[in-house]
Amino acid sequence: MSTKRDYYEVLGVQKGAAKDDIKKAYRKLAMQFHPDRNPNNPEAEAKFKEASEAADVLLDDDKKGRYDQFGHAGVNGAQGGGGFQGNGDFGDFGDIFGDIFGDMLGGGRRRGGGGQGRSRGRPGDDLQMGIDITFSEAAFGCEKTISLTKNIKCETCSGSGAKSGSSPTTCDYCNGHGEVRRQQGFFTVSSTCPKCNGSGQMIKDPCQSCNGAGKKKKKIDLQVKIPAGIDQGQRLKLSNEGDAGALGGPNGDLYVVINIKQHDIFERDEFDVHCTVPISFSQAALGAEMEVPTLSGKVALKIPAGTQSGVKMRLKGKGIQRLGGYGLGDQIVTVHVETPTKLSNEQKELFKRISEVDHNSNPMSRGFFDKVKDLFQ
Repeated sequence: MSTKRDYYEVLGVQKGAAKDDIKKAYRKLAMQFHPDRNPNNPEAEAKFKEASEAADVLLDDDKKGRYDQFGHAGVNGAQGGGGFQGNGDFGDFGDIFGDIFGDMLGGGRRRGGGGQGRSRGRPGDDLQMGIDITFSEAAFGCEKTISLTKNIKCETCSGSGAKSGSSPTTCDYCNGHGEVRRQQGFFTVSSTCPKCNGSGQMIKDPCQSCNGAGKKKKKIDLQVKIPAGIDQGQRLKLSNEGDAGALGGPNGDLYVVINIKQHDIFERDEFDVHCTVPISFSQAALGAEMEVPTLSGKVALKIPAGTQSGVKMRLKGKGIQRLGGYGLGDQIVTVHVETPTKLSNEQKELFKRISEVDHNSNPMSRGFFDKVKDLFQ
């Protein structure tokens, strides 16, 4: 009978776990028990091998299917008697190794190509800039012209970095691989070639226009389409509008961060628009019909008699366009009953007469003072 532990138990995941969960579990164990982090520690090395073997099986659909059906007996042949095989093509499993070794060597995974003969071009940097737009422009969408200075491909050498009539040569340190290999524990670890910086090529006769960089700074103007309904702080991605790549690599992307200027009247809550409308005592008491502003123009709003200050009224479909074009938000109108100031003698007299007869016309006041009376009895 096999003495091996169950592979799911080794990685600490449930049977049927998703690949992403298996990868995370393996990566955690590999980082913990890798021999380079535990020199001269046979127990850690054994645990690393055990976790690697488990991940090798569970990340391979065919091996995993045989293991789930037959247990260790179903994969012993593929595992060469149970040892982890480090020479195959493990797809996603290999990506995990790249992440682990990148972390151990103090850097992330390189975004460039692989072995000899592949493109060694390096992607350009992503860029980010802010843009100011008005409240209405955010609501309805607009087009803006932005200016930025970025690296573009050198037109003289077409981005090769080499002088016209010449071309880059193969790096003699890494033989064009762009990486060098060294023994790291019981693995062979690859790192970026220090001489060609991973390009696999050397430029002996550089382009005079860009000094061999293959790119140079230039101020450019771009048209940016702002979609209706965009909100504060959201970003627009302009693909391939970032810095130029090196040695034929793709451009980076440009991210435009939206800053919406404050409006004098309106405030935004997702796709709803809020505004406060002042009304007089007489309008609140007697009711009225008045015009209120919306993003699309003035509309009539009926104020019922007896409206209290702070009441909210909803205007359907008078808000902001939802991103993607799926309907509009609403406008919420908050009524604010104003207390008059600087009264004329005639107005003062009228208010005195009202105060003498309004004892039973203020339901909120009547209820409040009834409660106060009960409180002190």
